[in-house]
Amino acid sequence: MRLMVYSHDAFGLGNIRRMLAICEYLLDEIPQLSILLLSGSPMLQGFRLPKRLDYIKLPCLNRGNTGEIAVKFLGMDINETVKLRSQLILSAAVTFKPDVFLVDKKPLGIKNELKNTLNYLHKHLPKTKLVLLLRDILDAPEKTINEWEKNQYYQTIDKFYQLLLVVGLQEVFDFSRKYKLPATIVEKLRFCGYIRRPHGWKTSKIIRQELQLKPKEKLVLVTPGGGEDGYQLVNTYLEGQELLKNNQHCIQSLIFCGPEMPKAQKEELYKVAAKYPQVKMREFTDDLMSYVSAADVVVSMGGYNTICEILSAGKPAIIVPRINPSQEQLIRSERMNYLGLLKSINPEILTSQALMTQLFKVLDNPQKPKHIDLEGLPRIARHIRNLLVDKITENHPEFFCSQFKPISSISG
Repeated sequence: MRLMVYSHDAFGLGNIRRMLAICEYLLDEIPQLSILLLSGSPMLQGFRLPKRLDYIKLPCLNRGNTGEIAVKFLGMDINETVKLRSQLILSAAVTFKPDVFLVDKKPLGIKNELKNTLNYLHKHLPKTKLVLLLRDILDAPEKTINEWEKNQYYQTIDKFYQLLLVVGLQEVFDFSRKYKLPATIVEKLRFCGYIRRPHGWKTSKIIRQELQLKPKEKLVLVTPGGGEDGYQLVNTYLEGQELLKNNQHCIQSLIFCGPEMPKAQKEELYKVAAKYPQVKMREFTDDLMSYVSAADVVVSMGGYNTICEILSAGKPAIIVPRINPSQEQLIRSERMNYLGLLKSINPEILTSQALMTQLFKVLDNPQKPKHIDLEGLPRIARHIRNLLVDKITENHPEFFCSQFKPISSISG
């Protein structure tokens, strides 16, 4: 059984981390499944990859703060690079012959680079099932609707895709209503819930020992995700350290700048942090969940994966969302703030005083976030399994009967 996965990786680490988590879960749940992952992430080799998964590294693209897609490394223009990526993707589909093609975020890929592959599969491999995986929130409704109409995404989904899997909840963001999906597409849509992140490799005790924390000291974890636009958050937090000098709170801070933070910004922040012995700076970890679980409070941006890690660990959090070029994080953090899942501060009004005041409030009144559905991975696996049902029963009838509940037994 073969699954081909397209990961949309034009900015940060979010997409590749989410797609790898899904791939790993699917491999655990479905015996004999092989996965070919297509990604342009420059950090792919930095992750621990499961067995039965291999990948094709596509030339890197990058979405700047303006939202424009550009070539990250190669001395080629954007059209040439997209053409090269498109040819690599098509070649992979022709040779790999996937039973299911799981596409992340954009129905036609970045700059429509999947168009030839979708047409090929439709014409020459009609048994291949296509699944579109979408975050809980894409962007502001008006902007998203305009983009989908302009790029004919509604028609593309109608023609090529069997399923739309939204890794979110209708009560957090009503995807079909907000984005005005036609009835034919609503029939294909399934809300799967958010993605529960597994425990990290280290216990909280080990983390506290590693950081040499005293019993009464509180650990604040600061993470701007990949870090490409994380300077404001980290710098503001460091400025706030001055407010600790005459404060009763015993706080130790661990800051992960992120591997994609510009070098000059990173060097500047390291110099500032060196003035504060209670602050430790690091660049990246592939085991962030261990540190989230050990933290008393998390201060972060509002990316999907980080939010899922915070909710999975049941940790109080203060979110400073990205607001440009996409409103996705802002909408998510404001909705979850309203639902009592976390605290949110708009970056347009962010100051060190506001951030530290909120931090002190959270430390003085620690409360676990309210419950939220985190069964996204099991539901995704069941939907993919249902598309592979003929292959599974043909090769492993005993596994199908004993291991899986019917899809109707789980909402979504």
